[in-house]
Amino acid sequence: MAYAYWKSGRVKDVAVFDLFFRQNPFQGEFTIFAGLEECLKFLQNFHYSDSDINYLKSTLPASVEEDFYVFLKQLNAESVTVYAIEEGSVVFPRVPLMRVEGPLIIVQLLETTLLTLVNYARYFHIYTFLFYFTFKFSFVS
Repeated sequence: MAYAYWKSGRVKDVAVFDLFFRQNPFQGEFTIFAGLEECLKFLQNFHYSDSDINYLKSTLPASVEEDFYVFLKQLNAESVTVYAIEEGSVVFPRVPLMRVEGPLIIVQLLETTLLTLVNYARYFHIYTFLFYFTFKFSFVS
């Protein structure tokens, strides 16, 4: 998709996406928002290294123009704005946890990783809580 946006001249188009979840895990009534810190670190360090570009060149079709790789090499997330609920807050399904605004091509490239970071953190924290609660409860009795 990034190549299609670049090829059609949509590099400066602005996009907004909301990151949310559809249902609480484990049939719960609420969820604790986690993963914001990891998302912000990812955004701060987002760029394509030489090895990333070489990998893309080896996997994408030969018809992809060299200028596209030059474009990717200079990409970063400086032009992206993130609005988010405070990490550790109680959150509910279908309520946006984060809103990401910026150039279409960049936010499209960021979206999957941001979703993964929040989903992993959300489940990791819930498992940790459940383990702690079960462990503590078993020794209190």
